[in-house]
Amino acid sequence: MFAHLHVHSSFSPGWGVRTPREMCRRARALGMTHLALTDRNGLYGIPHFLEVAAEEGIRPIIGSEVAAGKNRALLLARNEEGYANLCRLLSERHCRTGFSLPEALPPLRRGLAVLSDDPEVLESLRRGGRDDLYVELSPGHAMGRALALARSLRLPPVATCRAVSIEAEDFELHRVLRAIATSAKLSRLAPESCAREGDRLLSPRELADLFPHCPEALENAAGIAAGCKTDWDFYATIFPAFRGMEKEEAIEELALRARAGARSRYGAIDAVVEARLQKELAIIGAKGFAHYFLVVEEIARQSPRTCGRGSAAASLVSYCLGITHVDPIRHNLFFERFLNEGRIDPPDIDIDFPWDERDGVLDFAFARYGSRRAAMVANQIGFRGRAALRETAKVFGIPEAEIKMVTKRISTYWEAEQSVAATGAHPLFAGDPLPPEWRRILRIAGRLKGHLRHLSLHCGGLVIVPDEIRRFVPVEVSAKGLPVIQWEKDQAEAAGLVKIDILGNRSLAVIRDALEAVKENTGRDIDYAAWDPLADEATRALVRRGETMGCFYIESPATRQLLRKMWGGPEAGGRDLFEHLVMASSIIRPAANTYIREFVARVRGRSWKPLHPLLGEVLDETYGIAVYQEQITRMAMAMAGFSPFEGDQLRKIISKKHKGKKLEDLRRRFLAGGGEKGIAPEVLERAWKQILSFGGYSFCKPHSASYALVSVKSAWLKANYPAEFMAAVISNEGGFYSPLAYLSECRRLGLKVLPPDVNASGRHYTGAGREVRVGLMQIGGLTRQGLETVLNERARGGPYRSFGDFLQRAPLGPADARLLVKAGCFDALERRESRPRLGWEILRFHRAPRGQSEELFARPAAELPAPPPFEAAAVLRQEIETLGMLVSCHPLVPHRRPLARAGTVPAAELSRWTGRYVSVAGWWVTGKVVQTRKGSPMEFLSFEDTTAIFDATFFPRTYARFCRKLSRLRPYLLKGRVEEEFGVATLNVEWVGFLDEAA
Repeated sequence: MFAHLHVHSSFSPGWGVRTPREMCRRARALGMTHLALTDRNGLYGIPHFLEVAAEEGIRPIIGSEVAAGKNRALLLARNEEGYANLCRLLSERHCRTGFSLPEALPPLRRGLAVLSDDPEVLESLRRGGRDDLYVELSPGHAMGRALALARSLRLPPVATCRAVSIEAEDFELHRVLRAIATSAKLSRLAPESCAREGDRLLSPRELADLFPHCPEALENAAGIAAGCKTDWDFYATIFPAFRGMEKEEAIEELALRARAGARSRYGAIDAVVEARLQKELAIIGAKGFAHYFLVVEEIARQSPRTCGRGSAAASLVSYCLGITHVDPIRHNLFFERFLNEGRIDPPDIDIDFPWDERDGVLDFAFARYGSRRAAMVANQIGFRGRAALRETAKVFGIPEAEIKMVTKRISTYWEAEQSVAATGAHPLFAGDPLPPEWRRILRIAGRLKGHLRHLSLHCGGLVIVPDEIRRFVPVEVSAKGLPVIQWEKDQAEAAGLVKIDILGNRSLAVIRDALEAVKENTGRDIDYAAWDPLADEATRALVRRGETMGCFYIESPATRQLLRKMWGGPEAGGRDLFEHLVMASSIIRPAANTYIREFVARVRGRSWKPLHPLLGEVLDETYGIAVYQEQITRMAMAMAGFSPFEGDQLRKIISKKHKGKKLEDLRRRFLAGGGEKGIAPEVLERAWKQILSFGGYSFCKPHSASYALVSVKSAWLKANYPAEFMAAVISNEGGFYSPLAYLSECRRLGLKVLPPDVNASGRHYTGAGREVRVGLMQIGGLTRQGLETVLNERARGGPYRSFGDFLQRAPLGPADARLLVKAGCFDALERRESRPRLGWEILRFHRAPRGQSEELFARPAAELPAPPPFEAAAVLRQEIETLGMLVSCHPLVPHRRPLARAGTVPAAELSRWTGRYVSVAGWWVTGKVVQTRKGSPMEFLSFEDTTAIFDATFFPRTYARFCRKLSRLRPYLLKGRVEEEFGVATLNVEWVGFLDEAA
């Protein structure tokens, strides 16, 4: 039986059209038993291909079409040695400058079947023997030349179709992909840059018609397929090796370090700790994971401030080694969630470092293990949303201005079908329909979704192997110069590679910087590892009030609302704050929105009973609602008789990208198992719906506990040292809100916001006592060299004594100097009203003849033209121009007059107006567009006035009417009805206008 040996899938960037599953299904429908996947210059989808091939009943052949310059060859792995050599060759192709296929392939050909119509490649290999060397014959004008080459070299011919698709209709999408890849318009796309229109998976009859003169080429294809390995086992875990230790040595070393850490954490090791350590160490040793723990511990020790998270936080060994910081005994975290005797897949430990220390940690890891043994995990960047639409429109020749006009109205999260429908129904397109060709563009762009475009670095995944990583997976070089494997995290895990996540966390840097500022300002030195923020009542009160803006993971509007609702009831003070914060951190996920209201009601005292008696023990701690990932496993075990392994597989598959068939199989298994226990179908369906709410992303309890610990440390700093904390939040950037919103929060905390100052400001924001000073980093357009010059000269020569002293000592360009003036950096030295005069001084200084500028300030000043009058309003304009925001006052303050006429209710008093129609002034803070169950768009927004931040809801009708008005840069007048739920007031907006239009 013929087998297709040259097949490109959607994992061939800019070339293949269909997914590996679609290719496997087509091959099976054609009656074929084998199929090769030979994506261009990579094995980007091989673990996924092996999985779907098994599900579709196809025997998979691993290969790749390797092309470099004018040379090309199709390489198929006959065995494990061939696979390793293929990985090595592809790594050379991507990593070595001046790579030559005819030179690189001969020493790596063992275990490979080589098919090519390239004379240079074939000649270079033929000298080493003819075994497993073939001439590739494909339909088209080159077939005759290839057949002649086979006869002249006395090499057997092999028939292939160079398939890039399944149906003739796929060719349009292939041409779009090629046009995008070559930056060409479709109308000018060169035919030779594309596949042939007939290059698709063909039936045996169609193949026989194409090769009537060379039937042996079809027979040879079947023979090669029969001789290639198809029972690939990618499931053996590949662990790193720690300092060359043998297994038993590593187990002993781990035990010694764990007990030393336990004494440091607990003092004396009591019976509970000892029993838990013995249990964990026994399982770790039996599973062969000791090396992994030692490697991770060595990496974690590179910074004193880390957040080990994920299921590893359930491990006492991790806690004792300093990998994680949540006490699993105190907080009742179960080690079995992380590791158990039945688990066959590798564990996964995630460690957060301060974001600006992460690169140094990676440098350490690569210095220790080398690029021969270590590489980063990839992100496989595919087409999606607006990016796919933009690229498709470009190749159709649509003008850039028109593309921008359309894409800004297409939500990032809309699917193709939604986008097509939106052009006729969505309020953003009302009165401005799209030209007809855009419907075709939208349809094609939708088909691009998920097609691999290029690789990038995963945010932190590092893989370390015991010997040579290039024998397990092809390696490329990232833009940052780091080696990166061709697989994303799910495929890496499926192939047995153990990932260590080394992640950058800005909040850890915030905590570090705030603690350093506290020490500098007060002399108080706080030990990060021993610090217990939960003992502080001010911290607990701040969290219960939801005043957590700036605090890690609990500062979003939805989370702040949730906290206020949870602790608003009469029994709030009696509930364990940390345990409930852990629940809040887990349930605040998109798919769980339908359960949050009921969860809050139960937390506040509403009576409840479990969905089924079998779930009582499983869900008791979370009020009968599934909150943590591990509860999925326990629900499936309790209700449907799943084994621990099956339950854990369900948990994992829920969160995967490619889960359709497996998830449906597990659903049937769940319903059948529950039926055998006599559980009603409607109860099982409700339970399954809760399980599905963990799709996308969700957390296990140990992970949420780790996050919650960082959250409460942030909250402690905000409650006790607000100036130092808020300055660190703004300085580290990347928070949920803008600097303007954080400065408004500073004012609400009673802090005074001070402008940038040439003598008082550092690079970053600084806080001390009741003041926060804006840093020079906030000045837009100020060059790095200019900023460094100001700070370095001040450190060398002391504070600047006058503007003239500054000009003489700090050799800045005139543009940088003018920016500093406009930003108010000299107001303390020269008075604010002197800014226009300082502009003239800059001009005079820089126009003075060389060698004379130093004398300008040593003699009486020459007559200068009278500067224009400087009005107070100019200060505000210059702040916005240089700092991007107002810092001297809240942005609503300049609108006092229209504000007074509007008769608005202060945001801080909204709860007193529940059920009534009010007017409120507000400055846009943040917003999130969502869709109702019927698919109608609506938006949740946060605004602020001078008294408080408040939340507003734009339901579909209001959103449809006003969505085009929503902007970040103008003051709003909002009218609507105040609603209250669980003691939290929100504004249901019915009308929106601009406050500055009411002047």
